Amino acid sequence: MASSLRPVSRIVGRLSRSGISTLESSARIPTQRTPALLSRSVLTTPKPNATATATGASQQRGFSTSPLRLRAKTMGQLRARNATGPFSWKAALLFVLTGAGMVIYFRVEKDRLERKRVAEMSKGVGRPKVGGPFTLVDLDGKEFTAEDLKGKYSFVYFGFTHCPDICPDELDKMAAIIDKVKEATKGENIFLPVFITCDPARDTPQVLREYLKEFHPDIIGLTGTYDQVKHVCKQYRVYFSTPRDVKPGEDYLVDHSIYFYLMDPDNDFVECIGRQDTPESAAKVILEHINDWKREGKPLKRD
Repeated sequence: MASSLRPVSRIVGRLSRSGISTLESSARIPTQRTPALLSRSVLTTPKPNATATATGASQQRGFSTSPLRLRAKTMGQLRARNATGPFSWKAALLFVLTGAGMVIYFRVEKDRLERKRVAEMSKGVGRPKVGGPFTLVDLDGKEFTAEDLKGKYSFVYFGFTHCPDICPDELDKMAAIIDKVKEATKGENIFLPVFITCDPARDTPQVLREYLKEFHPDIIGLTGTYDQVKHVCKQYRVYFSTPRDVKPGEDYLVDHSIYFYLMDPDNDFVECIGRQDTPESAAKVILEHINDWKREGKPLKRD
């Protein structure tokens, strides 16, 4: 019996010694680090202190694959940076100014398109055309036609020299409008104020010259025969009630429409200026149309 147990004990002893040696060898394995593990350890090891030398910092950056970042030098700078977040007062100001600029731009552009739409509507099919070809004479007795208005913005008014109150008031307004437009355009000769008489029998070129010089020297006075004046009034849709055959010294009434007609450089009707408009509001409307024309790059005569 004792002899039979001896081999068993030997086997157990061998297994025990083998197990112990295995455990010892396995315990020693983690202490042997490969170069890859060693490299990872160097990368993740924290710096020993906050006053590392520049050489050590550059060596660490040499191992790192992340981009360089500027670090706050003090805790105060770090807190200030974190407090402002991704936006600063400069970014906020730029945002506000950009938004305001876009609002102003779209508002101006909307007004321009509306003016253009109204002007185009006046030229549409089925609508009476305002303006057209005519032939009259100026203050020097020279022929003046609708072609002489082309290339500039013209401001046409119909009246007569014997008008007691309305015409003088409107011509005073016309003079103020001329000065405001000239001042805003820095004296550019791109605006023609025109006065066409509705009373050709009494308003000769000489009479018109003496009358208009009391208001503004830039106003162009036009007259003609009865048929010529009646025709131009019809072209501009102006009410005309002057009798045809008037004897010298005969008294009669003259009636007419009280509007200023703004015509573009193509001699197309743009807009009416009425008695309700002030020189300031009228000049504003005229300058808006002139600036729209310039913005579109269309030509203007300046002679």
